[in-house]
Amino acid sequence: MRSLILCGLMFSLAVQADSRTEESPFAIKTMVENLGVVWAMEAIDQETFIFTVRSGKAGLLDLNTGKVSWLSGVPEVHAQSQGGLLDVAVPPDYVPGDWIYFTYSKPGLLQAKTTLARARLESYSLTDWQDLLVSDSASLRNIHFGSRIAFDGKGHLFFSIGDRGMRSPAQDLSNHMGSILRLRMDGSTPEDNPFVTRRGALNEIWSYGHRNPQGLYYDRNSDRLWEIEHGPRGGDEINLIEKGRNYGWPEVSQGKEYFADIDVGVKYKAGMQEPLKVYIPSIAPSDLIVYSGLEFPQWNGDLLTGALKLRHLNHIVLDSHGSPLHENRYLQELNQRIRSLALDGSGRIYIGTDSGTIYRLTNNKRENK
Repeated sequence: MRSLILCGLMFSLAVQADSRTEESPFAIKTMVENLGVVWAMEAIDQETFIFTVRSGKAGLLDLNTGKVSWLSGVPEVHAQSQGGLLDVAVPPDYVPGDWIYFTYSKPGLLQAKTTLARARLESYSLTDWQDLLVSDSASLRNIHFGSRIAFDGKGHLFFSIGDRGMRSPAQDLSNHMGSILRLRMDGSTPEDNPFVTRRGALNEIWSYGHRNPQGLYYDRNSDRLWEIEHGPRGGDEINLIEKGRNYGWPEVSQGKEYFADIDVGVKYKAGMQEPLKVYIPSIAPSDLIVYSGLEFPQWNGDLLTGALKLRHLNHIVLDSHGSPLHENRYLQELNQRIRSLALDGSGRIYIGTDSGTIYRLTNNKRENK
């Protein structure tokens, strides 16, 4: 028993990798303000981003001028509390006229469901909108919708769904709450998904036992699927997502209940996947990307994530095996809830905030040359 306690303590210390507040390496440019909650954004070409606003709007941002062009064709969304128009994702082989993918909270009778959809961009309109999967995640609570999309470049997409504030359904494979799903690009289910042959399980599920995963990124260089999720009071997690794994929530958590200093479940349990990194106290993580580009070449392969509660940008340095070594925290001076992250073709970093601002971050050493 003593050895188990010691092992647990060592793990707890290890996953809370060293965090440092560093001098900013960035030159910061405000691209646009007063948009609303900028939930997601992504490049569609070298000069243009497509972005979503949680209230139910989608737009194009000209990276040269900062001009915003609003798009028609967005369906009605359940824009209550944490719900609304959520992720937008552009496939890696995208050419004009191809499908662009979205997640949103679809209205229902007193209940909304996290939904995966796709549409085509024609001029300033989203056309041919298709709901690919209306998830089995209905809840009267307007929280924990997830939801991010990631592509593996091999004909599949992943997208995340939160536990909708219901907790225990995240351990139940007969619904989609608290899970990451894997689908073909047309929304159909691959035959090699882990629970296709399990009676009572939903075929789309790739992993489960998640609380509210708002960051998801497939690194095609390493074939790793990275995820970051909100814990309760403490216990935010960074995970490597593997086929068929159970990530523990709510039976396992490093966090506390909101109403008292009481553990949520146990800290470790056989058969449940342990996180690579835990945040205690919570930072309230949002989007997650793996950096690649020429603007910050020394960061290639490292993780970037935003923090909503502690209002900073995290740069998580990884070793050659993908384990966190240490973390640098930037941009506290902005005092912004960082909601979304994106890169342009040069590796410049863009952050979207809950106050409706999009910033561009460039290397201040390059700027000063």
